[in-house]
Amino acid sequence: MIIRFILTLLVVTCLSIPARADDLDVMIGQMLMAGFRGYTVDDDSTIMRDIRERHLGGVILFDRDMTAWLDKGRNIKDPAQVKGLITKLKSAAHIPLLVAVDQEGGRVQRLKETYGFTPTPSAQELGAGPDEGVSAAADVVGRTLQEAGFNLDFAPVADVNVNPESPAIGALGRSFSADPDRVAECDGLFLRGLASHGVLGCLKHFPGHGSAGTDSHKGVTDVTATWSKDELTPYRKLIGKGAAKVIMTAHIFNARLDPVYPATLSRKVIGGLLRGELGFDGVVITDDMDMGAITEMYGREEAVRLAIEAGADILLFGNNLRFDPDVVRKAHAIIRRLVDTGAIPRERIELSYSRIMSLKAFLN
Repeated sequence: MIIRFILTLLVVTCLSIPARADDLDVMIGQMLMAGFRGYTVDDDSTIMRDIRERHLGGVILFDRDMTAWLDKGRNIKDPAQVKGLITKLKSAAHIPLLVAVDQEGGRVQRLKETYGFTPTPSAQELGAGPDEGVSAAADVVGRTLQEAGFNLDFAPVADVNVNPESPAIGALGRSFSADPDRVAECDGLFLRGLASHGVLGCLKHFPGHGSAGTDSHKGVTDVTATWSKDELTPYRKLIGKGAAKVIMTAHIFNARLDPVYPATLSRKVIGGLLRGELGFDGVVITDDMDMGAITEMYGREEAVRLAIEAGADILLFGNNLRFDPDVVRKAHAIIRRLVDTGAIPRERIELSYSRIMSLKAFLN
């Protein structure tokens, strides 16, 4: 841990970032990513203050506001507006800001053709075609994101299409294939295409959402009877090749992996399976902590504590399934209190901070 911490400080120095690893508030802020409302921001906007004063490590942009009754717009109107918004957000950060979006292709692309962006086919369509099609789509997505200022894409999906009717995956065409080896191959091509434009990719949803019969956005999703170890193949292969730098957890429950907690909150899944058995030492980010699979069963403080104890490095609050303008302040205060009371050791925060800073060394 000491060696990792020293290397992190060197990375910080090389990036000309203030070496503030001794500042707990900075480290906590880097462990948070949040969504917000607005096509534009100014210096007094809540999200700008969160970046400046709470050291928020990342933001996520959406095209639709799921909690607004009238104006369904959120952050994305057209390419020039998005680029201006991201430029302004980045200007508030003293540590490079992760700016993320869900741009998979097909039915899940926040940068839509109707807003002036170039569309790409779904993973299902791409996986059924030649490798060149996957690479070409990834090149388009990577170039589109780079031009707008994004540096993190929550793609590609590494879920295996076990259940074609799975409401969150198969039914939406989000999986490349029912063959785990083909999924791994397509994921690798997609990651490479993003990286060629300086964009980080994120494999999701660990340890596999493709067999689920329900949607974790809406509530508890149990895959105990349907999940198989074959669903780990894409992760195993890409981790082994050093291609995976960011992995998103699923909120699925699998009693064969952990009889108590869903994957996002499970030490057995993140610490034991992902970190231990598969050897992943990159950044683990949670799926949206506001999803029903978490909020129906756990209070916010308990969920935050369990996710960090499990091994998550970044906690994602999309702030779009339910909106709270103070979500960053509240989440930051929860983590600070957990550390101050000894519920979470400071060393645990330092470990995640070092992983995050190592990841940010790849940002342009």
